[in-house]
Amino acid sequence: MSIRDGAVPVGCIVQKDKTVDHSWPAGPIGQTEASGREKGRRIPSGVALAGVPARYFRFVRQEILPLLPASASRILDVGAGVGATSVWLRARYQGSRTVAMEGNPALEAELRANCDEVHIVDLNGRLPEIGAPDLVLLLDVLEHLADPWGLLRNITSVMAPHATVIVSVPNIAHLSVSMPLLLRGAFKYGDAGILDRTHLRFFVRDSAIALLNGAGLHVRTGLLTGFDGRRTALLDRLTLGRLRDRLAKQYILAGRRFGENESQGPVHWRPVGRATR
Repeated sequence: MSIRDGAVPVGCIVQKDKTVDHSWPAGPIGQTEASGREKGRRIPSGVALAGVPARYFRFVRQEILPLLPASASRILDVGAGVGATSVWLRARYQGSRTVAMEGNPALEAELRANCDEVHIVDLNGRLPEIGAPDLVLLLDVLEHLADPWGLLRNITSVMAPHATVIVSVPNIAHLSVSMPLLLRGAFKYGDAGILDRTHLRFFVRDSAIALLNGAGLHVRTGLLTGFDGRRTALLDRLTLGRLRDRLAKQYILAGRRFGENESQGPVHWRPVGRATR
């Protein structure tokens, strides 16, 4: 099935060249709720987050376009929300079948309308029967899990040999985190963003690559998000790109299984936003 332009699902929000934290957890385990009067309350697996804006589940992640393979027939979207990105991809890959894994049962009805197969599961638990996907998305979900390494290994053990895996994780080394920590000793959680209070795991560039390597995936290309603002673009130019690991809000990585005698080499990173125009 060849890739082609597809329609954006009705009611969904296009996410393109712009970093917004749409990473509310799918099936949080023992994580704290982030909203108003319920803040700090423990919530069990699979319970919807009260107060979380519906838009957070509806982003169409079009910024992953440069990392997509030329063809795909079985697409697995882990932490799929309402399936907005899956709908977009199914339109791009004609004849493809979409499989969604989601931990929030409140989204099930809409998700079933948007995807071919739906599994409402605890993402920290056992992997359901997902077949052998050849395109796997784990977008803003692994940082919410107790064992992201285990989930990624389990998925790569059953995926097609030629499959592409696309992962996005927030960058804890971003200036918005590292500067307050350095200058004031401040490390303050919030309701969204890099220090979202539901994040259990934190990553920098090397540990993000190691996450995929540990699942047997070779990373050749990736995107750095957060370069759409004028000040960020200017600072990136003035520093000749040397501060990109402090300016990137997110790492989006594409991995495929290591070939025989292959080892991880340098990754070709592309800033997403005005810095690249």
